[in-house]
Amino acid sequence: MEIRKLLAEDWQLVELIYKKGIQTGNATFQNSTPSWDDWNQSHLASCRIVMEDDGKIIGWAALTPVSSRCVYAGVAEVSVYVDPEHSGKGVGLELLNELVKQSETEGIWTLQAGIFPENIASLRIHEKAGFRILGIREKIGKQNGIWRDTALLERRSTLIV
Repeated sequence: MEIRKLLAEDWQLVELIYKKGIQTGNATFQNSTPSWDDWNQSHLASCRIVMEDDGKIIGWAALTPVSSRCVYAGVAEVSVYVDPEHSGKGVGLELLNELVKQSETEGIWTLQAGIFPENIASLRIHEKAGFRILGIREKIGKQNGIWRDTALLERRSTLIV
C-alpha cells in the first residue's frame, strides 16, 4: 500500500468512496457528493492524499479550512474516507497519521473533526492519532429530517507552538 497526493484525475474514484461513506448514514451530513470544482475549492490545496493498494485507490483524506478569517489559518477540519471493502485494515489510521504529519509541515496547529457518535471506528482512529473528544454537539444538524449529534474532536500540534 502506498500513500500519495490526491490529484484531480483521482476524483472519479475518490468520489465513489465518498458516495459509499454517505450511504452508511454515519459519515457525513451530506446527501450527495459535490462536483470536483466545488470539492477542490472548499478543501486546502495541500494535505490531500489517497491510499492505493495494487494501483487502486482504497481511501482518501483531506483538510478543509474552518474559517476564512486569518486568525484561523492554522485550523482545519479533517475528512477521512475508506472504501468499506478495506475497512478494519488500518487504512483510515494510516491516512490520518499521514494527514497529521503533512498538516504540521504546512503550519497547521489544530485539527478538528465532527464525528457521529455512532461511528465508533472513526472515533477510535482519531483518538489513536492523538485527537481528544471535546464534547458532544447535541442536535447540531438534521439528516433526512432527523436531528443528529456529533462528537467534536481536536488535535493540537506539539510541534507548532
